[in-house]
Amino acid sequence: MNKHDFPRERAILVGVQVGQTEDERFAQSLEELKALTETAQGEVVSVMTQNRDRIHSSTYMGKGKLEELQVLEEELEPDVIIFNSELSPSQNRNISKVLNARIIDRTQLILDIFAQRARSREGKLQVQLAQLEYLLPRLSGQGIELSRLGGGIGTRGPGETKLETDRRHIRGEISEIKRQLKNVVKHREQYRERRRKNHVFQISLVGYTNAGKSTLFNRLADADSYEENQLFATLDPMTRKLTLPSQHSILMTDTVGFIQDLPTTLIASFRSTLEEVNEADLLLHVVDSAHPDHVNHEQTVQRLLVDLHMDHIPQLTVYNKRDLSSADFVPSPNHDYLWMSALNEQDLQQLLLEVEKQMLDRMKLYEVVVPSTEGKLISRLKRETIVRDVTFNETDDQYIIQGHVMEDHPVLGQIYEHGR
Repeated sequence: MNKHDFPRERAILVGVQVGQTEDERFAQSLEELKALTETAQGEVVSVMTQNRDRIHSSTYMGKGKLEELQVLEEELEPDVIIFNSELSPSQNRNISKVLNARIIDRTQLILDIFAQRARSREGKLQVQLAQLEYLLPRLSGQGIELSRLGGGIGTRGPGETKLETDRRHIRGEISEIKRQLKNVVKHREQYRERRRKNHVFQISLVGYTNAGKSTLFNRLADADSYEENQLFATLDPMTRKLTLPSQHSILMTDTVGFIQDLPTTLIASFRSTLEEVNEADLLLHVVDSAHPDHVNHEQTVQRLLVDLHMDHIPQLTVYNKRDLSSADFVPSPNHDYLWMSALNEQDLQQLLLEVEKQMLDRMKLYEVVVPSTEGKLISRLKRETIVRDVTFNETDDQYIIQGHVMEDHPVLGQIYEHGR
């Protein structure tokens, strides 16, 4: 879907700063909402904020502030008003009684961007599932009014034509999508099983959205992953072969970016895609070192990795965009890291060397004596292990081969037979 397919909609953003939330953190959160709105082809015409001890249970913001918002709406005539938190069905219903513009929240906004970005059948099904599960409790007069779902930000995507059906039909849709996703997941699992049998070393790129994962992926693997300075530029995972300095081939997967307050419906529906990450031998956690809130971004990703039970996988932190970051940048302590720019060729080579080092740390050293008649084994060792040295002994007509092999590789049996 082309980003010019939709006219830019005028949007007012609304955020409530609760209790002890730091000013800077709240400001960053609103900046992110602004970036999300622009990614969804919206134009921010005004931002309204309020400080409260807690969110108002029935109207999100205080009654007086809601009246102010009503005046601002009359003055600016926006197409959509976007709230910085997930609204409950009753909050949405009460706010909708006062305002005329379409009301959406941060969750719907993120789902909308995902709807625009989904390319594969699996991606589209997953977005549709997340949208329907989000909307189900908000339909039939419980929040979003069906007459106000005419189109625009927050209503796009595979689910849009189905929103005007009744709840029972939507439940049926959800069951059908889950059934279709099961089949897709089965196919994906078959691919993964094949990779496991081949014992190829796998790395996955993870990180906050817009940290530069796709740029890094494209430079390393010469791929065509969608690359743009926008949030959630990549949605569907892409796997490519990558050649290390030793000429050994590994697999690298680019994944969807994480974000603060990533909707739980999305995490649930994208679990099968994120399982690609679970197969990795090494995670490259890409961090935008030039972003003023990079520490929070890093912590958000770590929390999500824990939620997804992926925090056990070894990590190398890649602090990207060194060319844009300040000289006093300080990396987080106690982990392996590299500070680099994905646009710098030397930095990319340094990263490949570091990945190879991390891989070698997980491999066994071997030395075998192979008769020259066993050409199949010799070529297999060259193809599936890292061969460091080959010496030919003319007297015995045999090769002495030294190298590194993955600890659970099936070729180990033959290595032990010929080992010395």
